[in-house]
Amino acid sequence: MFHKEGAKIIFITLVIAVAVIFLADAFISLMWLKKAVQIIALIFLILVLQFFRNPKRNIQRDDNHILSPVDGKVVVIEEVFEKEYFKDKRLMVSVFMNPLNVHVTRYGLSGEVKYSQYHPGKYLVAWHPKASEENERTTIVVDNKVFGEIMYRQIAGALAKRIVNYAKVGTKVLQGTDAGFIKFGSRVDLYLPVGTELNVKLGDKAVGGITVIAKK
Repeated sequence: MFHKEGAKIIFITLVIAVAVIFLADAFISLMWLKKAVQIIALIFLILVLQFFRNPKRNIQRDDNHILSPVDGKVVVIEEVFEKEYFKDKRLMVSVFMNPLNVHVTRYGLSGEVKYSQYHPGKYLVAWHPKASEENERTTIVVDNKVFGEIMYRQIAGALAKRIVNYAKVGTKVLQGTDAGFIKFGSRVDLYLPVGTELNVKLGDKAVGGITVIAKK
């Protein structure tokens, strides 16, 4: 199953790969070179297909749990001053996605979208300390009946050139459903109330819609 955001790119890549395979067969006489070009075209197609995969997840919805919004690795857990929306101290948990991870962003909890804002910016590597404030990003706040207002931020990286965000202010959202997509590697930061009980530690691998990041 593939994500709808990849439909156009998958189609174009498929056309190019098929064209390269047939052209190589028609115009390259050296067998080893012909096969090498065809294999490279197939590998490129497979990489694009795996990047836009959208595996079905068995979401166990629970308002007492905050689920990871994305697949990746927990790279930051620290208290920070959040100055865009809360304007106070928050516990930030960052999950970094490499190009091989599933790049679907999911709602980590159910509730009402209170804030959704896009910010143009730089394309520093996603793990750069200033990426959260200087890179292209979107900031979303969901109000949940158990945790209150929780923020997550989609952040572009050195390769990610487009962030897709489905969150619209005033809409009701369900935990684990699609919240957007980040193309070609990046990270997502979660901003939780200070003192929130975490269920992960640095270096843990997270699975979007499955791994419990925090709980009551």
